[in-house]
Amino acid sequence: MNRATLAALATLSLLSLTALTACGGTGDSDSGADPATTAPSTKEPTAAERLARTMVTTSDVKGLRVAEPDDEFRFARTPDEVTLDKPVCAPLAHAMNQLPLGAPEADLTRVVSGQRDTGTGTETETANGIGFTYITLTAHRSGDAQSAFAGVRKAVGSCGGGFTAEANGAKTPYDSVTAEKVTPAGDESLGFKATMTSLGVPHVLHTEVVRSGDLLAVHFSVDGLAIANRRPSDAKLSPTVVNAQNAKLG
Repeated sequence: MNRATLAALATLSLLSLTALTACGGTGDSDSGADPATTAPSTKEPTAAERLARTMVTTSDVKGLRVAEPDDEFRFARTPDEVTLDKPVCAPLAHAMNQLPLGAPEADLTRVVSGQRDTGTGTETETANGIGFTYITLTAHRSGDAQSAFAGVRKAVGSCGGGFTAEANGAKTPYDSVTAEKVTPAGDESLGFKATMTSLGVPHVLHTEVVRSGDLLAVHFSVDGLAIANRRPSDAKLSPTVVNAQNAKLG
């Protein structure tokens, strides 16, 4: 219970006592007051507030840094800006570009990077084939999360031969998509990897999608430094990050 609620309850109790004293009340149960009208109301958190409470923080992934992503490098700002040669593959393009799945009430994205203690020293998350891990959370109306998750599952099964996504004049061709086994989490979960070629150099990207009730969590890993430096990459998802976020989904 927060301070505002405690203060409201204290004020309500004082006012009730004053009113009873002024009226010569004796504490009889038949005072004419309706308990339903005097009970404090509990405000439900908004969808955005739920996501803010659910998103991992730096304290949840010790040794790593959780930050807002830089909008300058976004492929697209909304799903409507993305067009595909195979529309069925849209959920995959959205998941790999930090765009919300389905039509959520709220969405929130963070990027996790830095170093972590491996027990025998520190390992840089942006090296050794790990890369940056992006997390996108979405809160949905009842039933919508299941539909959005089903769309991702269908896309993984339909887009094995690859697809091309385009937004704001930029094209990203994905050469292949393959389902991957992930540790079960939430009510349902799935993983997939996608391959792409940039300036003649191959890259492997990994994604995991988890549904817990009406919340969806998308984990996506990419080694942006390798892509920029034209060296091959296979950006694994960070278990530290994935496990911490899945634990907060409930």
